[in-house]
Amino acid sequence: MTHLRTIEGFNRIGEENAFAVLARANQLADSGKSIINLGIGQPDFPTPEHIVEAAITALKAGHHGYTPATGIPELREAVATDVSSRYNTSVSANNVMIVPGGKVTMFSAILMFGEPGVDILYPDPGFPIYRSMIEFTGANPIPIPIRENNAFAFDASETLSLITDKTRLIIVNSPANPCGGVTPKEEIDALVKGLEAHPDVAILSDEIYDQMTYDNMQHVSLLEYPSIRDRLILLNGWSKTYAMTGWRLGYSIWPDTLFDPMRKLAVNAWSCVNAPAQYAALAALTGPQDAVTMMMQAFDERRLKVVDALNNLPGVSCITPKGAFYAFPNITQTGWQAKPLASQLLETTGVATIGGPDFGIHGEGYIRVSYANSLDNLMQAIERIDQFLRSKPS
Repeated sequence: MTHLRTIEGFNRIGEENAFAVLARANQLADSGKSIINLGIGQPDFPTPEHIVEAAITALKAGHHGYTPATGIPELREAVATDVSSRYNTSVSANNVMIVPGGKVTMFSAILMFGEPGVDILYPDPGFPIYRSMIEFTGANPIPIPIRENNAFAFDASETLSLITDKTRLIIVNSPANPCGGVTPKEEIDALVKGLEAHPDVAILSDEIYDQMTYDNMQHVSLLEYPSIRDRLILLNGWSKTYAMTGWRLGYSIWPDTLFDPMRKLAVNAWSCVNAPAQYAALAALTGPQDAVTMMMQAFDERRLKVVDALNNLPGVSCITPKGAFYAFPNITQTGWQAKPLASQLLETTGVATIGGPDFGIHGEGYIRVSYANSLDNLMQAIERIDQFLRSKPS
């Protein structure tokens, strides 16, 4: 038998367990079991019709070939205009890169700065690909604790205390997955002020949920801070805001010194984003925003009802998230550990959730519940969980 050897990094690479849960949920559904999926971070709404039509029109118009590796100029301009208008900043299209999904930006940024002997800071609990990619590069993953008693926002002082002379990159995410926390402006101000003393540390700001905030909570973009713009990488895209997860569309904004290396990486890795999808993205930014407003109103209604219902479950408590479309209930008083509970809920009740440890070492004691599902399904799912916890205490 041939024994093929891969580079050591592939022995360290992890994955996103939400897709494993999705696969198992689909398998159970195919076998006839009633499944309610609260695991996957995907809006349950269709992509708005005018966006779909823009892609069809682009195909019929003959947009079948390669585009520039950085994206079509019209879309890069539209991104720059949109971001500049929503935040107190000015962004040039020359710094905008169109990429096939949000993960591409984190993959690229971590690959640029990660190597053996350096530290990369990342939020924990946080999106699992952060740690996976950091470990793949051989860098040391340094978790930034995201705590319930801080409303699942990062603490600037604690974050800054983790920086050493080995720190190469810091990743921040607000509004946050999986906890739904939104870091307030005073904490972001303090973080940026502290980072001014560490000019060699790059920053990756994952702002994919930037338009998903509640209770008059305002998202503050790191683009608004001139003192760090020369080392700031911004991650964003269309997946969440416009219900376009399967279109694989993202954008990033890079400082001048890093843009050309990113362009070269695009040329080497994916050539360009498919052309009709880029015209769909253009329609999303420049067309009517009614569907975005409608989706956010629905998410807000679900958020409040789901949190109220979760807090009525035996042994469960849940703070009200201020962003994204996730609740992160504390299940420590149920007596269950998070991953066994999530597994049993899926296998026994047909409700798919994600155990907190899948999002990091600080995730034990929590499960992630996505309320990107219909209100009827959400209430039925929580009723099933309630019956399970009352009939099967750990």
